[in-house]
Amino acid sequence: EAYLFQKLVRTGFGTNNVDHCTRLCHASSVAALLEGIGSGAVSNQVCDVLKAEVVFVIGANPTVNHPVAATWIKNAAQRGAKLVVADPRRTELARHATHVLQFRSDTDVALLNAMLHVIVDEGLFDRAFVAERTTGFEALRESVAGCSPEAMAAVCGIDAAAIREVARLYATSRASMILWGMGISQHVHGTDNARCLIALALVTGQIGRPGTGLHPLRGQNNVQGASDAGLIPMMLPDYARVDDDRAAALFEQLWGTKLDRRPGLTVVETLHAAADGRIRGMYVMGENPAMSDPDLRHAREALAKLELLVVQDIFPTETAYLADIILPASAFPEKTGTFTNTDRMVQLAHQAIDPPGQARQDLRIIVDMARRLGLDWRYAHPREVFGEMRRCMASIRGISWERLEREGCVTYPCEDENDPGQPVVFGERFPTADGRGRLVPAAPMPADEQPDGAWPFVLITGRQLEHWHTGAMTRRAQALDAIEPEATASLHPRDLARLGLRAGERAAIASRRGEIALRVREDDGVAEGSVFVPFAYAEAAANLLTNPALDPYGKIPGFKYCAVRVSRAAPAADTA
Repeated sequence: EAYLFQKLVRTGFGTNNVDHCTRLCHASSVAALLEGIGSGAVSNQVCDVLKAEVVFVIGANPTVNHPVAATWIKNAAQRGAKLVVADPRRTELARHATHVLQFRSDTDVALLNAMLHVIVDEGLFDRAFVAERTTGFEALRESVAGCSPEAMAAVCGIDAAAIREVARLYATSRASMILWGMGISQHVHGTDNARCLIALALVTGQIGRPGTGLHPLRGQNNVQGASDAGLIPMMLPDYARVDDDRAAALFEQLWGTKLDRRPGLTVVETLHAAADGRIRGMYVMGENPAMSDPDLRHAREALAKLELLVVQDIFPTETAYLADIILPASAFPEKTGTFTNTDRMVQLAHQAIDPPGQARQDLRIIVDMARRLGLDWRYAHPREVFGEMRRCMASIRGISWERLEREGCVTYPCEDENDPGQPVVFGERFPTADGRGRLVPAAPMPADEQPDGAWPFVLITGRQLEHWHTGAMTRRAQALDAIEPEATASLHPRDLARLGLRAGERAAIASRRGEIALRVREDDGVAEGSVFVPFAYAEAAANLLTNPALDPYGKIPGFKYCAVRVSRAAPAADTA
């Protein structure tokens, strides 16, 4: 479906204005990974933590967001691995950690550069690996020279001795592995955050072996697959750039039509274009921008201004309420197809039940749409689509449909049908032009807006265990919604006391863009001066507050940092 959707937009609509949810979760990670090591996917699978001596988890709350990964990580810690957890919030995983770094929000680069400073200054880097397999080391050395732990401690709030200890631990272990989440990526400097993590792995040679490497924990079950399939405005399938004439010509030959060489607009840029009239129509499949985009007031106004909004989904989402046309689609048990997960595992899922009522399988909707546009599409089964993907995506060329039916899942890259798949990659070279990893320096930079007297708190948004993303599915699950039936804001007990609020009372949280009212929750894992709000609740939509400022490279919004104020909510009006 993801492959066909981007093909429909490019060959039927004639534009590269196609994007998906990676823009709101790991776009900055992918930008840094493609730049640094030539691949936008993980180097090692999650289970490799069992082979690591040091596991470094930063900007992630896997207990809530990736429970299976959290189980692997906890098992690794129980078996003796040193677990380092770095996050502005102290999460449940910290209970299992040997080292906890609760750094100030938005100071990731300062902390990571301080670790790099220690590794370079104390000669803990892998000289052979740096010389033979990387470029840019001298520029990196110069960039971090002034970032000693003593200098950065005042910035990130972590004691210099603790930074030195963790840096030495990571660099000198037999095998160290880094895992990160959207606490790294969802910043206006998210690409720089990821660049620093890549630099840590490259300078120490902690990549290309079991128990090492870089693992961005992906936000959905198929966001990796959708990225691989080309649902990116500047990338064709398998990450071929749309402005690469040679790559584009190959797709023109396969698809039988000329392609636009100009990179398209990203999700947030598309809504800006809709607001000022440059975009007049939008086709949304399986996304909910009226809840997921930053500065929702602006996003919803932009959607409302469209001359035509088509929404293809399984439930009437907040975006569907604004639609001119709704195409009832199918849920995963109602169709056959593949998912590619965070581990690069291509998995085959079989249809179990028929779509209800007027709902149709998404593939059939997309194919019929293409035919109405005059395209001669004759796909009768998902296996035919997957076969075409294999012809244009070298990474999955060795994965046949028949093989998936036999084995259930295969890990890419998989070069031929005798290749068992490669769970660990980059053992000998990186998929870059010269085979080397690129070290890219990053200097600390502030967020787009900072707390001040009028807006003294930092808002951090995220997910919670019971509700998935914007809640379009899980808010309809009675058992889950009964556990967490309404939005709450988590604050440190001392902040609640200063505000004169007690747990369970209602607070108003306001930013320069909007205001919501919700109950407060006491959480001493939230740093003083911060407030955490999940974004799954339409009645108190956290993204009414968030800042639409973008990372200049990954074009991702800074969902993890904006300035807000917190006060007691006004009494609810008496409706009796």
